[in-house]
Amino acid sequence: MHSTDALVESAPAKVNLTLRVLGRRSDGYHELESLVAFADVADTVSLAPGDELALTVVGPNAALAGADADNLVLKAAHALASRMTGLRLGAFRLDKNLPVAAGLGGGSADAAAALRLLARANGMARDDVRLYEAARATGADVAVCLDPRPRVMRGIGEVLSEPFELPPLPAVLANARVALETKAVFAGWQPAAAPWVPFAASAAAMSGNRDQFLQSLAAQANDLENAAISLAPVVAELLLVLRALPGCRLARMSGSGSTCFALFSSAAEAIVAARTLQGERPQWWVRATALGAGHQFEAG
Repeated sequence: MHSTDALVESAPAKVNLTLRVLGRRSDGYHELESLVAFADVADTVSLAPGDELALTVVGPNAALAGADADNLVLKAAHALASRMTGLRLGAFRLDKNLPVAAGLGGGSADAAAALRLLARANGMARDDVRLYEAARATGADVAVCLDPRPRVMRGIGEVLSEPFELPPLPAVLANARVALETKAVFAGWQPAAAPWVPFAASAAAMSGNRDQFLQSLAAQANDLENAAISLAPVVAELLLVLRALPGCRLARMSGSGSTCFALFSSAAEAIVAARTLQGERPQWWVRATALGAGHQFEAG
């Protein structure tokens, strides 16, 4: 249970609808372009403001989240404290519902939620540059999770487009409970044979008709799928099973894996598909969801 005087934030799963890897940089990072949306499935982070910084991790995936001292929630808090003298901290509680190392940006979403909580506790404005500096210092995906609305992210994840509206995207998320290390997946990446077409060229479809948008989305890819499948062949099975579900319009891997998503025309179809899949694969993590904005950031 959360303390009655604690501040609470949702940390929604980040889904990479597309992921183009444009090249490896001299510093070992990769340049990318990715259209991201956020699901309505999430971790929950709370903060009881106080003088001492602490973290408790609970929930169904708490045991897989690693040592508390290494958690990105604490890293984000330290990053902001180093940029703001007298920052009021406190005791964080993380309810870890999302699978770990699953391509859903769970750790980044948790860190971003922690920064939103600290902003609320300290009366910081939503556009305070120190929040975004702390986000970028914490991890490549934290900045896009700070204000989790659909965007195109570029660079190593730090260059963000303005947010935009997507057509309704009912979806099913599925993970075979196999973790994939992001670094290992990127290490296995090979340049795509097909020429890169910037997704911005299809911006008109983003806010319009769902069929147009899905057609535009189908012309893109996740360039890390082959590398992920080489490390975890079950990802290929996930994609095959999702594509065979009645009503599936498109199935693709999210991020560096190992979660895959399937898009549907209606919420009813997604719910039925999720129930069917969970019945067939009871050992998998399966959720029906809707993709779009996860949280409207309000602070100060």
